[in-house]
Formats: sequence, C-alpha cells, structure tokens
Amino acid sequence: MAMESAYPVRAFAGWAVRQAADAAVGLSRRQGGSTTGSDIDPDLALAWFAGSFTPQGWSIPPPWDPLAGDYPGAGGWIRLHTNAPHHRSAALAALGLPVDPLPGRDTVSAAVAGREPETLERAVVAAGGCAARMLTALQWTGHPQGTAVNQEPLIDWTRVGTAAAPAPASSPERPLAGVRVLDLTRIIAGPVATRFLAGLGAEVLRIDPPGWEEPASEAELTLGKRCARLDLASAAGARRIRELVAGADMVVSGYRKGALAGLGLDSARLQQLRPGLVEVALNAYGWTGPWSGRRGFDSLVQMSSGIAHAGMLHFGTDAPRPLPVQALDHATGYLAAAAALRAWLLRLDGGVFSARLSLARTAVQLQHMAGACTSARTPGRAAAARQGSGKESGQEGGILSFEQVQEQTFWGPGRRLLPPVRFTGRGTVPRLAWDVPAGPLGAAAPQW
Repeated sequence: MAMESAYPVRAFAGWAVRQAADAAVGLSRRQGGSTTGSDIDPDLALAWFAGSFTPQGWSIPPPWDPLAGDYPGAGGWIRLHTNAPHHRSAALAALGLPVDPLPGRDTVSAAVAGREPETLERAVVAAGGCAARMLTALQWTGHPQGTAVNQEPLIDWTRVGTAAAPAPASSPERPLAGVRVLDLTRIIAGPVATRFLAGLGAEVLRIDPPGWEEPASEAELTLGKRCARLDLASAAGARRIRELVAGADMVVSGYRKGALAGLGLDSARLQQLRPGLVEVALNAYGWTGPWSGRRGFDSLVQMSSGIAHAGMLHFGTDAPRPLPVQALDHATGYLAAAAALRAWLLRLDGGVFSARLSLARTAVQLQHMAGACTSARTPGRAAAARQGSGKESGQEGGILSFEQVQEQTFWGPGRRLLPPVRFTGRGTVPRLAWDVPAGPLGAAAPQW
C-alpha cells in the first residue's frame, strides 16, 4: 500500500500516538510510577494506522463493499459509503436503483453520472445513507459546517462536577487495571481508543446492535475486549445497558450527536446511573453546525474537508486522492484515548470531566500540520506499507520489516506488530499488553 501523501501522515501518526502515550505516562506517575516518558517511532505508528495484524493460514475479508467508492457526477465527484447494508440500500434508493438484484458498479456509475453531487449527497443523507461530495479546502472553510468545526477545540472538555475518588486496583505498570470501560463505538476511531485503554489494563466491554458486522476489522480492533450485543431500542436492551452503565467507570461512545439522548442516555442520565462516570464521545462532522448530527466516516470527511481534493492536485490525478490510510480515524482514536486517560487522572482526585472529539476537527489538525511541516512529502520507512502486513519499503524500494509477535485469535494464528509506544524510565513504567485475544462481535455476554 503506497504511503506517499500530500499530507505528513507519518508525522501525524507519531504525533497522535504521542498524545495517548503522554497521558498514560501522567497516569502512571500519579500511581507511583517512575517513567520518564515514552519513545514513539513514527514509522511504526504509521504501520499501526495501516494495520497491525497479519493472519497466518487464513484471510481477512476485503474492507470495502463492491459499490463503495468515488464516482464522477455532473460537475464534480461524490463518494458513496455502502459498507453497511442499510447505507447501501439508502444510496441505491436515492439513485432510483433496486436492491435486489443488486446492481453492478457500472450501473451505479451511470446513475451517478447524470446527478449533481450536492443534490445527490443531500438525497442519500435524507434517505439515511452516507455520502460526501468532494470539496476543496477553501470551499470547506467557507461551508457552514467547516466554519463551525474550525471554531471547535481539538478536544472539547466539560467539567461535569465532583465525586468521591475511586480506589481502582491499578498499578503504575497497568494504570487502568480494574477500570471498567463501556465501549459504545464502531468503525474505526472509537475501537482504536478502547484498544489502547485495554492495552493499559482496562476491562473493556464492547456493545454492538444485533446484525452489525465488521468482518474486515474485527481481528484488528477487538483486541483486548469482550464483545457483546444488545438491542438498545428494546425494553430488555434498554434495561441491560443501564445496568452496565451503573457498573462502568468510563463510557466511550461513537454515536451521532443526540443519538444517545434519543435512547435515554444523555449525560445527565448517565451521571444519574453512575455518579462520577467519565464520558468520552466522538463523531464524524463535529458537535456544532448544521452537520453535527450527520452520519460519516473517515473517507467521507476526507472528501468534505478538502483532503481528497488536495491529494488529487498534488499527484496530478483526475480523481480524488485520499490519504493512504484512514488517518483521521486512527488519530482521533488515540486522541480519544488520551482524553480518557487524562479524565481518569482527574477522576482520581475527585473531578468528573467529559470530552468530545470529531474526525472533522482532527482533519483541521492535520491540515494545520501540513502547513507547518516541511517534510510533508517525506514518507519515511513506511513509504509502501502493505495493509496489515507489517512490511514496508522505503523510497529506494528496500524492504524493511517491523518486529512482530505471534498471536492466537478466535479465527486462527497471526502476527501483531509490537506496540508503537515504548515507555522509558528506571524502575516501574507502564506496558501495553492485551489480555483478551481478538474475537468476533457478539461472542460475549453483556455483563461485567
């Protein structure tokens, strides 16, 4: 997988991982650790962005639905995100195409060709689907949503109140041991965050709705977690999720703005169920502005924010050129992990805080970094990383291999890259290690 980019994705990956690492250092010190800091290899960090796991003797399904991707319309480009069946159905409905039999990509392309991208984008979103027309960075800056996101902080903190300090069974080496994290997130940012928290000892319970599947990412993102299912719209599911909240120390959620409140789980109710609960929430397009409730994914935010257009200009292509990895997702995940760790550090002193992040605001950070970074075009050792392989070739084409360790998953054996963080210091320092092997969604019971 070629890693050349119009943006400094290597530096960005290293920077994002460092935010989480620094927060872990602070928490470990609070618990008596002697760590002096952390070493981050930006090449290895970028390799984790590309995929940390390589199966052996079995294969992982492709990450994209056959109809997902970029299509030229009448006067511009649009990206359709069709990985979820209901999102695919919405896109086809907006195009006036049947779901059964499923049309081919050429048929979809022909239907898109006669549509104006902005009009089609609105139609897909109105149908409950996910789409984004390609905008330039200047167009996004002038767009009401781009304007709103530019005014948001990278991490939006709210002081919820105070509560009695907990006494978890953690240690400087495992600073989140005994901390229960309720994971209400899906592809990809939220699961990256909770994977990092699990690596520091947290007990992570992930909840997905019935029927939701992520076969291409489960081996990568369920590491360290137990995964269960609940229908939160049912009476039994609503009752059980409240019981789980009451037993949690943190909730990390990836719902659209207002979606949790619609399920009766707004912040006030969460705090009522579990006083002192740490809340970390993330979404696609930000928490203010007209699109704050819009469904979105990394690839769509890249189209909206001007990133895909900048790549097209940089490489002189005639089609959108996104980042070589879903860097907005992964970076937001590490930022969310950093927020959770910092909030827990404050929680140990009786302070209760919540944090909100978004892919769109993380995109602003990347664009600012590109403006300040003189090595934006330098791909480093991971110049041609193959997705999930852990093998990279540099600019000169020399093959390099990052060290990997053997791992047994539910599906079979494989090899995992070493963590992208090495904590330093004499004596007691944190360590990233995962006690629960990667496994399928819904394999565990919804209980602590």
